[in-house]
Amino acid sequence: MNRILRIVVRVVLLVGVLALSTACGEAEERYALTIAGEELLVEVADTATARQRGLMHRTELEERHGMLFVFEESAMRVFWMKDTPLPLSIAYIDERWVIREIHDMEPLSVEAVPSREPARYALEVNRNAFSRLGIAPGHRVIPSDALRRRLSR
Repeated sequence: MNRILRIVVRVVLLVGVLALSTACGEAEERYALTIAGEELLVEVADTATARQRGLMHRTELEERHGMLFVFEESAMRVFWMKDTPLPLSIAYIDERWVIREIHDMEPLSVEAVPSREPARYALEVNRNAFSRLGIAPGHRVIPSDALRRRLSR
């Protein structure tokens, strides 16, 4: 009986740890991309649900990490920070993977941050990370092979 109880406790603990790590986002896959010689690791938001959720409710984002928003086609884009307590910067990126513009966004703000030109991608990182890394409009984003494979699915 003790042996069975120990097995049940181990299974319950394992399930709890797995559920907690998934809920905390630790299981989220990250992909490398390079801009101006600097490597960043990004989570990919390539569905309507993932794009809507974005980085909402996150209280921290590691340095050189971010979220890449992927859209089916280029269009004018609008982002805001409702329910996002992190100070972020956003880069609007065209279909050729060139950064067209960068904006700082205010935490928890519902103020729209529109693109001035059509964008196929948007990249959110910690505020001022682009400037600290020397990344500016006109720089090309180079997705890793793994990211390219993910986007071609």
